[in-house]
Amino acid sequence: MGLITAVTWLFTALVGIYLLYLWLSGGGLRQQATKVTRFPVTLIFSHPVLALSALTCWMAFLITGSRLLAWTAFGVLAAAALLGFTMFTRWLGTGRHARGAERRFPLLAVLLHGLAGVATFVLVLLTASLTGHL
Repeated sequence: MGLITAVTWLFTALVGIYLLYLWLSGGGLRQQATKVTRFPVTLIFSHPVLALSALTCWMAFLITGSRLLAWTAFGVLAAAALLGFTMFTRWLGTGRHARGAERRFPLLAVLLHGLAGVATFVLVLLTASLTGHL
């Protein structure tokens, strides 16, 4: 189950990289000064940094089998998921009055990233639970 989790995680990351590319190429960084975007730069970059840090812990868990690494990956992923949920609710809030770089996000990409992220979160929790408790 650990490898399936890693594959799901990598798919989630690829779609996330695509969304980040759209935001950056749409002028997301330039829009920070004018507050046109609803996504603060710290939010935009903290989410993937935490997710990739958790993925690194997960890969180390797969190599070593360390329960501590599995639960660390889960904890860091939980923080990344909260930031992702924050971005999702801010994105939903744009509605018809979408403005800023995030208006370029295709609904399908947002849904794929979110659903794959939730699946990854559940798989990490289940796999970490099956490895035993700290």
